[in-house]
Amino acid sequence: MTVSSNLSQDNNELVISVSGKFDFTQVKSFRDAYTSNLDSSNDTSDDMQYVVDLQETEHMDSSALGMLLNMRKHLGDSVKISITNTRPQIKKILTISRFDKKFSVQ
Repeated sequence: MTVSSNLSQDNNELVISVSGKFDFTQVKSFRDAYTSNLDSSNDTSDDMQYVVDLQETEHMDSSALGMLLNMRKHLGDSVKISITNTRPQIKKILTISRFDKKFSVQ
């Protein structure tokens, strides 16, 4: 279970990948993934896009939903955040929780 992030060369897209279980044990590393890259790029513009890649995520619990909401709150409503590569059961959790209204869920 790891969280990694990759900032594009043009500093316009940050991809955060979560592998294994996305749960309360990931709180600090997930928050650090978007705040430390934000600070290092000094780019808080609304043009910055964030992608949470869940391709390798096997399980997600309610604390993961909270982490996504905290990310949304921290970055603001005008910033584009996409949740991509969701497995069917994770996409179902996100849809039932109406996260498709605050994020682009794919």
